[in-house]
Amino acid sequence: MSVPSKRSYRFAFKSSSYITAFSAVFLGLLFWQFQFINWWFFLCLLVFIYLISFIILQIRIEKFIYKRIKKIYDDVALLESSTFTTYPVTTDMRTLTAEIGKFAQDKKIEIDTLKIREEYRKDFLGNVSHELKTPLFTVQGYIETLLDGAIEDKNVRKKYLSRANKAVDRLIYIVKDLDLITKLEVGDLNLEEQNFNIVELIQSVFDLLEMKAAKKNIVLTFDITYNSPIMVHGDKEKIQQVLTNLLVNSIKYGNDNGTTEVSVENLIQNKVIVRVTDNGIGIPTNHITRLFERFYRVDQSGSRREGGSGLGLAIVKHVIEAHGEKIYVESVPDVGSEFSFTLEKSSIGIQDKE
Repeated sequence: MSVPSKRSYRFAFKSSSYITAFSAVFLGLLFWQFQFINWWFFLCLLVFIYLISFIILQIRIEKFIYKRIKKIYDDVALLESSTFTTYPVTTDMRTLTAEIGKFAQDKKIEIDTLKIREEYRKDFLGNVSHELKTPLFTVQGYIETLLDGAIEDKNVRKKYLSRANKAVDRLIYIVKDLDLITKLEVGDLNLEEQNFNIVELIQSVFDLLEMKAAKKNIVLTFDITYNSPIMVHGDKEKIQQVLTNLLVNSIKYGNDNGTTEVSVENLIQNKVIVRVTDNGIGIPTNHITRLFERFYRVDQSGSRREGGSGLGLAIVKHVIEAHGEKIYVESVPDVGSEFSFTLEKSSIGIQDKE
């Protein structure tokens, strides 16, 4: 693809001025030596020298420099660089140098980004493979055992089919989460926003996870008693999923006989911040920046024993960002973790905690 042309006369203008100035000094000394003084002739000669120098220089620039520069632009245009080819071809070396420098810097950033994405792709494929092959091999093992003759035993048949069914449920769970996060990442998920009471929603999640928490003697509680509703605006179902994922993680990595505390606080005039705090095992600092990556796990073996798709925090991040809000995490190993996210207050308003 060819690019528009823009001829610059700056180089020829300056060079002609230097030649003319040098010629003026030289001719002035020569005329003075021969006692020849004719100012009109002198000025006309300088003008002639300037014009001839300018024309010759500009022609040579366009013939030997401009054409080569244009070829560079055309070659670079083959790379489909939207930032480089939006500007016309110029023979101004300063402008050209700046454009080439910016192009090189953009390409370096692009290459570095591609390298990071390639590493991420490798990690992602490895994690997906691991997450899917475990339940698949489980199903395959049970089915092969049944086909080898165990199907004749009614008790064994029922037990193995039940276990295979659980493995299939896990596969479906992973695929559903993958589908959800893909829609979130490409912006293909429509949020059904409404006004709702966040305190009531948190309590409903507490009720859903009560038995799971009881197995580890973990108490799910508010930081204080909320006597008045706190109305926020967002997709109630998706925010419930966010709260569920955060609370499930706090239970999963919490210490036995521990506590998970949730608070809702005024942040600024039109925002509240929801905090989920536990006194569990905590997260090492070097892992925090990668917590929201798909399938990323701090403790590979431990987390897999606990189950889950490995997509919970990635979904949390994308849901919160789809609302135009922020999520934060603070953690100290062996002390606990705090995940917090902001929400918009509803038009109904927000009542203070009592």
